[in-house]
Amino acid sequence: MDDQRRQAADWFHLLRDRIVAAFEELEDRAAGAAEAGRFTVTPTERAENGGGGLMSVMRGGRVFEKVGVNWSEVHGTLAPRAQAAMAARGVPGMEDDPRFWASGISLVAHMQNPHAPAVHMNTRMFWTPGAWWFGGGTDLNPCIEYAEDTAHFHDTLAAACAPHGTDYYDRFKAWADEYFFIPHRGRARGVGGIFYDDLNSGDWEADFAFTRSVGEAFLPAFLPLAEARMSQTWDEADREAQLVHRGLYAEYNLVYDRGTKFGLETGHNADAVLMSLPPLAKWP
Repeated sequence: MDDQRRQAADWFHLLRDRIVAAFEELEDRAAGAAEAGRFTVTPTERAENGGGGLMSVMRGGRVFEKVGVNWSEVHGTLAPRAQAAMAARGVPGMEDDPRFWASGISLVAHMQNPHAPAVHMNTRMFWTPGAWWFGGGTDLNPCIEYAEDTAHFHDTLAAACAPHGTDYYDRFKAWADEYFFIPHRGRARGVGGIFYDDLNSGDWEADFAFTRSVGEAFLPAFLPLAEARMSQTWDEADREAQLVHRGLYAEYNLVYDRGTKFGLETGHNADAVLMSLPPLAKWP
């Protein structure tokens, strides 16, 4: 399992590098002769236990108002609350051995143009002495929805899922619809995507191949939408709608998101964990 963990962590790092390069290239095309946005990269370390990662954040770009692309590889001992949560999910051995290892990539992009959709993506591998699994997904969060953008995003994800299981897209789309729902608002935070967790079919290679497909589908699913909308004209009413919609995103990530809770409970860098929050938001 050591070799498999190394493969997974290295691939998540490579995906991070590819996405950062693609986003900076899009900034170059949008800026022309003007100054383009660039990522600031900060190494992160865990205050306790071990490991860390890279926090890559761009603020004030031509396309991206704020975007973070984080990679991490961490290990150590779960705090009692996190250990109890894992045991409640049925993770084998958690009651007796709270050691863990995890690696993954986490991305959230908040756009300058209100017509361009915000987006989230993450893929990860988690290991304990009694089990391993993959999880992740991606979902689109437009404040002004375009049916053709939603269709493109979902069609790309369906094509990525198809070689791995005839029911994968339908299952994981339904899971995303449930997972990214905000109960106290009675609505979804966006137009969905796919979400999966605790994926262990017994075939590590197959599950890792599917997780790679999810990660590799992200840029083809999202970049054409960002490029098509980045120069579209907008007005103050559009900006107001964008800021209010971002409030939904902030509420969800602070109240319900598993990754936010896990990162804070296991002592990871708080700025990296909360990278997903929008730079500005409003509440009616």
